[in-house]
Amino acid sequence: MIELFVSAFITFFVVIDPPGCAPIFAGLTTGASAVHRRAMAVRAVLVAAAILFGFALFGEALLRALGISLNAFRIAGGIMLFLIALEMVFERRTERREDRAEKVKADEEITDISIFPMAMPMIAGPGSIASVMLLMSQTQGLGHSIVVLAAMIAILLLTLVALLAAGPLMRLVGAKIEAVVSRLLGVLLAALAAQFVIDGITASLVAGRAATGH
Repeated sequence: MIELFVSAFITFFVVIDPPGCAPIFAGLTTGASAVHRRAMAVRAVLVAAAILFGFALFGEALLRALGISLNAFRIAGGIMLFLIALEMVFERRTERREDRAEKVKADEEITDISIFPMAMPMIAGPGSIASVMLLMSQTQGLGHSIVVLAAMIAILLLTLVALLAAGPLMRLVGAKIEAVVSRLLGVLLAALAAQFVIDGITASLVAGRAATGH
């Protein structure tokens, strides 16, 4: 159980990246009152939690309805996470997030950024949705599912803390240290993504042999 929690926690931490969301949130809420900033942070995390919980609980049924096997989703999700890892290693992910934030900030009509872009796609994006569905598909029994969901809740709470403390956190961490940590986490995510692909291919081969009787 502990190993599953740690694995899920690390996966969610790397994909959602609470320290990386903090500077984006700080930049988008410049000039907002402290009360409005706190409200947007809480709303963003709650909306993201609802999205992720929805995919965690009903994602497998959705795949079955679309005729997609879990093994195919493991492979596709692993490839997607690997691409995210490459962006993190080469700092392209940070640049893309900052560009998106600047576009939103330039639009004067947008005053509440809790739903877009914070809740989705920055917190509950393709990577985190794929991660929660992949992890839930590998659980065995209710206990393991609860452990994965607990890890996700822990990361969402950590994300909320990071958003609420965005300003002081940025002054404490600094851009250079954040870049180094982001690259290290990118390498770790690449390894986890490769494992997802390997598991998906292995399970597909085993299922294929069982179906043919070999």
